[in-house]
Formats: sequence, C-alpha cells, structure tokens
Amino acid sequence: MPLFDHLRELRNRVVKMALALIAGMAVGFVFFTPVWHVIERPLCNATIRGYTGCDQLGVNKLVLNGPLDAFYLRVKVAVIVGVILSSPVWLYQVWAFIAPGLYAREKRWGHIFLGTAIPLFLIGNLLAYLSLGRSMHFLLGLTPENVSNLIQVDLYMSFVMTMMLAFGIAFELPLLIVMLNLAGILTHQMFRKWRRVMIFAVFLIAGMANPSPDPITMLILGGACALMVEVAEFIVWRHDKRRARLHPDPYAGLADDELSPLDLDDTGTRDNSLN
Repeated sequence: MPLFDHLRELRNRVVKMALALIAGMAVGFVFFTPVWHVIERPLCNATIRGYTGCDQLGVNKLVLNGPLDAFYLRVKVAVIVGVILSSPVWLYQVWAFIAPGLYAREKRWGHIFLGTAIPLFLIGNLLAYLSLGRSMHFLLGLTPENVSNLIQVDLYMSFVMTMMLAFGIAFELPLLIVMLNLAGILTHQMFRKWRRVMIFAVFLIAGMANPSPDPITMLILGGACALMVEVAEFIVWRHDKRRARLHPDPYAGLADDELSPLDLDDTGTRDNSLN
C-alpha cells in the first residue's frame, strides 16, 4: 500500500477506537454512581488505627478542592469504564492494522494473540483492583497519630488508573514471550539459559511499574507475573518439542569437524562442486 493509504487506514482504525472509547465512556457516565462506589471501596474498607476509611470521623476522607473537580471526577471514572469496556475493540483495531502485512500463519498467531490478550488485560485489571485494598491499608497505616488523611479525589483516581494500567500491561508479558517463540525468535533453550534473569526482570519491572511503594502489592504483581512466565515457559517447551518432531534439525548431533549434509552428494562423499 502507498504511504497515504497506510495513513488513511491508520486514521480509520483510530476513529473506530475513539468511537468505541466514547461509547464505553457514555456507559461510565450513565452508571457513574455504582461504578464510583466500587472504585472508592478499597479506600473506604481500609481500617486505619481502628477506624474505617471514609467514615464520618473523617479519618480518611476523599475531598474535592475546586468547582470543576466533580465534573473531572466523572470524566475519569468514565475513562476507566471506557478503556475496560472498549478493550476488545481497540486491541482488535491494533491487530487489524498489522494483519494485512502478515502471512497466513502469522495471522493465525495474531488470532491467538487477540483471544489471549483481552482476558489477560482484564485479569490484570481485576488483580489491580483486589490489590488496592492492601495498598491503601499499608500506605495509610503509615499516617502519624492525630493526623487525618484528606485525600484529593484527583490524586486517588490517578493512583487507581495507574495501578490498573500497570497490572494490565504487565500481564501481557507472558503472552509476548509465547509470541516471540512462535515467531522463532525465542527458543526454550534460550529461555532456560536466561530464566533466572527473566524472573528477576519480572520482579524488577513489577516494582517499577507499581505506583504503590508497598512491598505487598509489588509481590502480588511480581508473583502473578512470575507464575504466568512459568506457564509461558511450559508452552514454549511444548511448542519447541513439537517443532523438533515435525521439522528435525539436519545439523543436530554433528561434530565441529564433521561434514554437514549440504556438503555430501547422494553417495555420501564430499561434493566438490560446491567449492
């Protein structure tokens, strides 16, 4: 395709992604109240110094500081709902933009990627939400005596959005490992050689991506990703074993000074015509 056709295709994909996001945001606006109760629950359920957050004593209270903050709060809640609900659409649009340049076998891999990426992203968001309560309990538990937490809603929403995005993206890492193996870039032998480094990198990335400095949330994210990396290793091992059975390596088992199959003629002697 010419360059302008690629740009036109990209524009069409972006427009469809934007429309899906807007539709999801509309749902977020309509169901703002129940969604907001779900979002604030991790903070309000955190018990700090014997008091439950968001109670009438004001120990942990979400506050708005400006006349437009209430509107911005609804917009941010709508964005969270829109991104989650429209994730199948925008993931598909990204795939559909790349698919025309791939071979048939690579397109089949893409279908596997699309069918797996969406559940992993949603599972990451769910785990992020379940981890918010522990994060709030740990972080607000550091508050000194006679000090109340008046938390700005804007900062709390930014924290929630960052957590969900970090967990959602981190859960795509095992899928990336499997896709690199299917493409022939990463083998199980390479994986086994760098396995410890990968596990360490998973926890390092979990610590960097996690906006919460508490170790509990980092261990939850790192442990979940490490477990999924182990599952990805098993898939890589099975795929390499199947590939070796269907397409054996003609150079496997050859010594360094042994003639390769390409250097032998039909009688098993050296083919001098290749020189």
